[in-house]
Amino acid sequence: MRAFDLQAALRPALRGMTGYSPIAPPEEVAARYGIPVERIVKLDANENPYGPSPRAVEAVRALTGANRYPDPDQRAIRTALGARHGIDPDCIVAGAGSDEIIDLLFRAFVSPGDRVVVASPTFGMYAFDGELQGAEVVDVPLRDDWSFDADALVEAASTARLVCIPSPNNPTGNLLPRDLAEAIAATGALLVIDEAYIEFAHAESLASAAADGQSIVALRTFSKWGGLAGLRIGYGIMPRELARTLMLVKQPYGVNVAAEAAALASLEDVALLDERACTLAGERERMAEALRGLGWLEPAPSEANFTLVRLLRSDSVTVREALRRRGIFVRTFEHARLANHVRISAGRPEDTERLIAALKEIEDEL
Repeated sequence: MRAFDLQAALRPALRGMTGYSPIAPPEEVAARYGIPVERIVKLDANENPYGPSPRAVEAVRALTGANRYPDPDQRAIRTALGARHGIDPDCIVAGAGSDEIIDLLFRAFVSPGDRVVVASPTFGMYAFDGELQGAEVVDVPLRDDWSFDADALVEAASTARLVCIPSPNNPTGNLLPRDLAEAIAATGALLVIDEAYIEFAHAESLASAAADGQSIVALRTFSKWGGLAGLRIGYGIMPRELARTLMLVKQPYGVNVAAEAAALASLEDVALLDERACTLAGERERMAEALRGLGWLEPAPSEANFTLVRLLRSDSVTVREALRRRGIFVRTFEHARLANHVRISAGRPEDTERLIAALKEIEDEL
């Protein structure tokens, strides 16, 4: 009998794939360092420390019908999102986080050998999905000041299938200029503009341009603004024909009933969630000023709910481990240009105070 040969059967693009590097669960990291979970200051995943809207919490508690499948046509959530953005609901597709929409776009439009453009350092999911599809991932690196190389991006886009850029960018926090976005969309490539952090920025969304038919998909999520990261719900705004295609090829039940109920309730509590976003943006600025005042940390300007910090002393892993021993979690990256950087999410004021106190102690150790 012939034995199954996994490596021979595996698609060539997946052989030797490195995969995406997510953060570890806080309970696991806390246990490793012998720290009670309740003492953790978690500033490593850009989550909303204030949690979901009270209406969203109540909606999940009152949930009925969990024994029934969700609506595969997503009528309620698409209608509510259309009203929020003032666009046709037929231009919206929801998913299990915006990651599902990214995955759908790659599966629908990217074949082995197609070019996908990114601008590193950036969110790792685009290269991950590119690897899954056997695409050629073309990197147009950010300049030393983390700005976009406009001419190089437009040139690379002219031979690409997709161009994937967060705005604000993760982990650098800067925005993609609108005129550059429009120039990329005019090349014939599909611009996937990831607006996961747009609610924390002083910037206009490209959602309307996407719905009006430009070659743009504007990704949004309830994870950051809505505090629903654990429920996994996001969406994309795009030209109507493109949305129709994704609705055709998606898995039928990607958005579960609890996530939908929480998202619908969040859209009834926009004022509170917007106020919290403003609070976090203010805390981001206060944190950056305090970090800068220590003299050995250089936070980059940010329009997101985090800041990327350059270490003028030591390296990222040393500082990360020193902070973890004190119960404070920040994000490090394997990217070569970020070896002396950490990304720190904006938290509550008391979180900032513990962070700064810990960094003062670490400075003495260094």
